[in-house]
Amino acid sequence: MISIIDYGLSNIRSVVKAFEHLEIPTTLVGTPDGIASAEKLFLPGVGAFAAGMDGLRQHGLVEPIQAAAKDGVPLMGICLGMQLLFDWGEEDGLHEGLGILPGRVVRFADIDLPIPHMGWNQLEFVRESKVTAGLDNGRYTYFVHSYHCQPDDPAMIIAETEYERPFVSIVGHKNIYGLQFHPEKSQATGLRMLRNFGE
Repeated sequence: MISIIDYGLSNIRSVVKAFEHLEIPTTLVGTPDGIASAEKLFLPGVGAFAAGMDGLRQHGLVEPIQAAAKDGVPLMGICLGMQLLFDWGEEDGLHEGLGILPGRVVRFADIDLPIPHMGWNQLEFVRESKVTAGLDNGRYTYFVHSYHCQPDDPAMIIAETEYERPFVSIVGHKNIYGLQFHPEKSQATGLRMLRNFGE
């Protein structure tokens, strides 16, 4: 059972539909007790970093998510959900994140391409991972974002994507995974990653 975290700022319907297609059971959780009893956690999200953290705080979910991650519960964050896993986000000022993964979330800077980065782009795998098992280099996934993650530890990087210069598109550390793109909108490639996480 995958517990999808509902904190009022996420693309839950499309995520639920993707897992239903894969015949992987899910439930929505929006309380500390729901987080504490989860077998696996999935953190979706769209919008601004500060608003995402405010949503988690208002529902009392920050400490329970941190505790679950520390206890080894598998946790995957996507898009904004990936960004919230890090220490700090620099969108509209400096804001504290969940602090599960060390690093910052910064805006694309000094590039001539349009911001936000929107549409299909390729993954270049840096290392093997359970979440990308069965996928080869160069797969396309769907992105919509103006900020990207900068992990303190390069060993966390699973994949990068080129947008004039490389940025981190997948991270993983122990039981924690982050995808900068929307796997639920990335057709067979995204569905394979969701299945890998579910299994």
